Amino acid sequence: MYDDAVIQAFLKAQTSLYDEKVADTPEEAKEFLEEICASVCENEDEVIELLEDEMDVSELTREEILALEEVFAVGDGRFLVCEA
Repeated sequence: MYDDAVIQAFLKAQTSLYDEKVADTPEEAKEFLEEICASVCENEDEVIELLEDEMDVSELTREEILALEEVFAVGDGRFLVCEA
């Protein structure tokens, strides 16, 4: 589920969500993502659907939802969604 691209995206941007690094290595990142049950979404629509189920995003635009600190763009069209 958490392939190299997802793990690298998380390692690179983790401090945008967390006050300090929660992982230094790919192994630590994978363990952390598994622990918090982070979701990998295949596209923007899946991100929006997931977040609509988990929180009230009804007043946010599509762009605002995708810019939430919980949402990490993987770089290949996919997104990683983490809970703070």
